[in-house]
Amino acid sequence: MPAPDVDAIALAGRIKAWGRQLGFQQVGITDTDLSAAEGHLQDWLAAGYAGEMEYMGRHGSRRSRPAELVAGTLRVISARMDYLPQPRQDFALLLEDPAAAYVARYALGRDYHKLLRRRLQRLAQRIAAEIGPLGYRVFTDSAPVLEKALAAKAGLGWIGKHTNLIHREAGSWFFLGEIYVDLDLPTDPPVRDHCGSCSACLDICPTAAIVAPYRLDARRCISYLTIELHGPIPQRFRAALGNRVYGCDDCQIVCPWNRYARLTAETDFLPRQGLDRAALVELFAWDEAEFLRRTEGSPLRRLGHQRWLRNLAVALGNAAPTPELMAALASRRHHPAELVREHVAWAWRRQIDRMAAAPAGPGTTAEAGGGSGAATSPETP
Repeated sequence: MPAPDVDAIALAGRIKAWGRQLGFQQVGITDTDLSAAEGHLQDWLAAGYAGEMEYMGRHGSRRSRPAELVAGTLRVISARMDYLPQPRQDFALLLEDPAAAYVARYALGRDYHKLLRRRLQRLAQRIAAEIGPLGYRVFTDSAPVLEKALAAKAGLGWIGKHTNLIHREAGSWFFLGEIYVDLDLPTDPPVRDHCGSCSACLDICPTAAIVAPYRLDARRCISYLTIELHGPIPQRFRAALGNRVYGCDDCQIVCPWNRYARLTAETDFLPRQGLDRAALVELFAWDEAEFLRRTEGSPLRRLGHQRWLRNLAVALGNAAPTPELMAALASRRHHPAELVREHVAWAWRRQIDRMAAAPAGPGTTAEAGGGSGAATSPETP
């Protein structure tokens, strides 16, 4: 609790100012009552929408009751930080180039977890330096925390129909982090929903994962399929993945509120390793050592090399056939992992079928296999 002579209202104002000095675009404060969000979470889990993300239900009510996760918690300080690395029209065009790899914009730079956690830790230490001993714990997508529900209650935006948080003057291209504290601070009011009758995110979703406004079936979501899912990607969704090899931004790209999104000032969030313009064939050629070297400090590292190749194989199956592409697929036909071999086989069959249906001419099956070691029959590699 604050010392008796601490003005809680003034302290809350200083906390927000310190947060801005640390690079957060907004800081809000809320209480710990998440009863409404808890009901939504339970319904979502009961519907099976979490898929393989069993961790979403593993911790019971601790996810929706902050004081059960961190005893003594009275308030949650919620902060957001912009991460948009480029104008959205630039990477929207990338989705139209089937030979290029599309990586979700949040994953182009360094892993955000450490950066946000360090900044939040510094904010908590600044509070403690001001008032004395402080009970707190910092989170950045690192524990059972309903971060979007907390951020919405803290006035950082509203949860849109695509289930992302939206700020009226900043869109949705930002990260969230929290500090659970044992301070009785004044809270901020939530903002009202401004989605209105817009259905752009529902209409654009390639796999129809937004099954209703404010309701996402993760099992259909490309972010889940390319990042969370550990086994084979269901065949019925593979064509819809297009060239998306890590995550998906479509629902954010089309959101009208993202017209107001600002580019990040954090250099750590800027593209590394040329991932904002890399060709599928180039990335598919990475062996495991190169994958580990090039993804050091990146969110992509969590995939592991096999799932990286799995995702790229699907994207190669969706691209236009070229001799280089067919040679790349052929180079992985004897990969030791069944997960990789099966997706390569799917991509190969898809390309063979596509070329068989095309008029004869440059780029046909025979030319694609010539001199490259690629098979030229419609059999699986």
